[in-house]
Parts: sequence; C-alpha cells; structure tokens
Amino acid sequence: MVRASALKPSSKFFMRKHRKWPVSPYNTRWHQIFNQNQAFQSLKKSSPPPENQPHLLLPTLVYSFSTYNVDPTPEAYHFVLKTLTKTSQFDHIAPVLRRLETVEKFDTPEHIFAHLIGFYGRWNRTQDAIDLFYRILRFRCVPSAHSLNALLYVLCGSCEGLKLVPEILLRSHVMGIRLEESSFRILIDALCAIGKVGYAIDIMNCMMNNGYGLNVKICSLILSSMCEQKDSEGVDVMGFLGEMQKLGFCPGMMDYSNVIRFMVKQGRGLDALNVVIKMKGEGIKPDVICYTMVLHGVITEGDFKKADQVFDELLVLGLVPDVYTYNVYINGLCKQNKVESGLMMISSMEELGCKPNLITYNILLKALCNNGELRRARELMREMTLNGVGVNLQTHRIMLDGLFGKGDIEEACVFMEEMLDKVLVRFCSSFDEVIYGLCHRGLACKAMELLKKMIDKNVAPGAKAWEALLLSSGSEPSLEETTWTGLVEPMVALP
Repeated sequence: MVRASALKPSSKFFMRKHRKWPVSPYNTRWHQIFNQNQAFQSLKKSSPPPENQPHLLLPTLVYSFSTYNVDPTPEAYHFVLKTLTKTSQFDHIAPVLRRLETVEKFDTPEHIFAHLIGFYGRWNRTQDAIDLFYRILRFRCVPSAHSLNALLYVLCGSCEGLKLVPEILLRSHVMGIRLEESSFRILIDALCAIGKVGYAIDIMNCMMNNGYGLNVKICSLILSSMCEQKDSEGVDVMGFLGEMQKLGFCPGMMDYSNVIRFMVKQGRGLDALNVVIKMKGEGIKPDVICYTMVLHGVITEGDFKKADQVFDELLVLGLVPDVYTYNVYINGLCKQNKVESGLMMISSMEELGCKPNLITYNILLKALCNNGELRRARELMREMTLNGVGVNLQTHRIMLDGLFGKGDIEEACVFMEEMLDKVLVRFCSSFDEVIYGLCHRGLACKAMELLKKMIDKNVAPGAKAWEALLLSSGSEPSLEETTWTGLVEPMVALP
C-alpha cells in the first residue's frame, strides 16, 4: 500500500488546486473543429444536384452539422452559395442569406459577399449587387475595399452603372470604407474606356491627395487614352506629360510611341520629331517603329529634307528598317517624283533581306502610271508576279486608271475584264470611266458587253455608265430616262 506522502508533490498540488482531474480531451477545441470538418465533408457528399433540387441544399447543410452537434461554418455557407451560383439559382440564394443573417452568430467573411456581388454583376442584376453591398454590416462583417471594388467592377461595366458610382462612394464612406489605390484604378480604367480622360485625371489627383503616390501604370493609361482621343482638339498631351514628369513619372518606350503616333495623326510630324529628340535626351533609344512614324509625319508635312535626315539617322544608330519603313520612305521619294530612286530602293531592300510587299509595288506602280510610264509599270507588274507577290484590286485599279488616263481604252478593257474574272468587287468608279470612254469613242457594243459581264459578277454600274449608254443610242435622254438615271445614282451609293 502506497502512503499518501508517496504521491508526487506536483500531483498533490494539482488536486489541491483544482479538486478534479484534467478535462477530457473530447471536450477541447480541436475536437469541435474535427466535427465541423466531418460535417462539411458530409455536406459535400450528400448535397443534392442543384439543378434538380436546389431547395434541399440549405436543409442538408443544417442537418449535416446538427448530426455532429456543431454549428455550421462560414465555409459551409460559402460552399452552398457557390453551388447555387454555378447554376444561377437566384431564388434559392435569398433564404441562405436570410439564415446567415438572422440565425448564425459568426462574423461572415467578406469574400463571400464579393463573390456574390460579382455573380450578380455577370447576370446584369445590378440592383441585387447594390442591395447586398448595403446589407453587409448586418452579417457581422466589417466591409472594406474588397467588397467595394467588386461592386465598382459591376457598376463600371455599363454607362448606367457609372451614374450610380458617386452615390455608392458616398455610402461607402458612411460605412467606414476607405478607398484603396485599386479602387481608384478601377474608376480611372472605366473613365478612360469611355473617353472621359479629364475626369480620369481628376480621379488621379484625388488619389494622390488621399496620400497615395504617383502610380506609373495609371499615368501610362491616361496618357495612352489621351493619345487615342478621336476629337483631339484641345488635348494637351505634352503638357500632361510634362506635369507628370515633374511629379516623378518616367515615361517609357511605349509612352513615347503613343505620343509620337498622336502627333503624326494630328499632322504634326515635326513635333513628333521633337519627341524623338526628347527621348534621346533622356537616354531612351527610339526603336524603328518610332522612326517610321516620324518619317511618315515629316513626309506628310512635305519636309523631305528632314525625311532624309531621319532615315539616315536610324541607319547610323544601327536600326534595321523593316518593310513598313521602306514603304514610307519610297512613298516620300515618289511624292518628290524620284521614281528611279524608289525603284533602286527595291534592290537595297532585297540586299538587306527585306522583301518588298504588295504595298511597296503598288506605291511605285501608281507613281509610274501618274508619270505616264505605262510600259515600265507593266514590267514592274510582271516582276512582282515573278517574285511571288500577288496583285490585288488596288493594283488593277492603279493600272486601269493609268491606262484610262493615257487614253488606252482597249487595254483598259482587258484589265477591266481581268478584274471581273479574278477579283470580286461590288463597285469601282474606274469601271464607269471605261464604259463612258467606250461610248464616247462609239464603241457602245463593247460597252454593253462589259456592262453585261459586270452585272453577271454582281458589280453595280454607276450613274455615269448608265447615262453614257443612254446617250450612245443617238438621241437625247427623255424625261423618263433622265428621271431613271437620277434614281440609279443614289441606289448604287447604298452600302
């Protein structure tokens, strides 16, 4: 028999202090978590198909957890809601939310509401998304920018939703939600998408006034949107760029490319050249795309001397011109009536491994036809065919216009028939010119043959062709014929 004095001092101290043995391990927190996990697995296995019996999901949830004598978890409710959203069971979501709000006691995680708000947005149920956002506090959840951003994504997806954003922002302030940088980005993206760049700049200024630093991606987005404005009058791109640089914005290659493209579209090629100079001053080497755009801009302005300097500069910098660069430069040469230099550029291109394309040949063909050099134009057309460059409708039209301009109507007819045989076209003004020329030369029969072939190919003759055929009959058009001609003209102009 062991005497009481033989018990360990620690054991006697525990019994004297607590007067009971340690708590059973079956009543600890880990056992409750284990039962909740078991109930959750049971819920997943016994859940009925939502497309057949969606109304049984909530009772199954309650039964699964009551079987294990534990309360449902937020994850279980999220599972039920996700299951209902997958099959768009709108009517059965409300009872789940009602029980979650009135029966359960836990703090509902915010990501559940963000998921539901996004779901309502995808189904254009904007009001449901707004109502749920306003109810978040009732679910013992402290809302943040996470749920607000989910709602902003929904609202910014339509013009009607954007009108509701100011009210939502005011209510979110009352709810204690602080706008994060991501929230401002959503608003700026939406405003730039609808062309309200001025408002986007105001939002960016508001963001910085709220203590956030200058965001490089937002600056680039606004700058790009400014450069894409269709109504570019009054848009001070360089002014905005200068102000942002003062605040620490360092534009990259893409930013400068957008600005150069904007300047060229406005017909300000020399200003685009100044942007390239600014890039080099900041240590950014312009690429061949920048130089090609500037080259196009200065040629459009007619400053061919600057164009030569730009082309030489890109070569000196070690940049390799592509076919687009060569096409722009050849077009500039042709505008100066330097067709021979343009033809020589084809050889230079091939030596550098840059194969001329259809645009290259069409530029030179048009220049030759404009100069009346139809023989050389035919030779060039044969050359392009031998080089594997197929002709298109524009090629035929260039040759057709050149032949007609020189008065070679018979060969123009040959080209016209070739166009009708190889190319499907609905209307071509050059066809009317050829028919008119044939009728003017007394070749009405040939004109009628071409007209019949045009109609067989579903090509609409113009009013000038009909008028020429009427006049070729040898009498003045009657009142009815004149009226008919007047009706034909607007009809053929329809798309």
